[in-house]
Amino acid sequence: MDDNTLKTFAYINISTYRIKAIKAIQAGNETPTQIANNSDIRLSHISKVLKELKDCGVAECINEQDRINRIYRLTGLGHEIADNLD
Repeated sequence: MDDNTLKTFAYINISTYRIKAIKAIQAGNETPTQIANNSDIRLSHISKVLKELKDCGVAECINEQDRINRIYRLTGLGHEIADNLD
């Protein structure tokens, strides 16, 4: 991992919510409800976690213009980080 990837990995690794969300998204393209159900995180917390993951370049929303059923997936950086999580 390069330095920027390592910094992002450290940022992700200090939050159990971010780790759980990445592992839930890693399976495939997911909606926030699916991520909440698969990660055992309350839906009310998922939007904050997803915003954090988007801001650091780990996840992306593929249909940002939609108000409901937004679909999230990991970026290349996100897959690299997910592969290195415990």
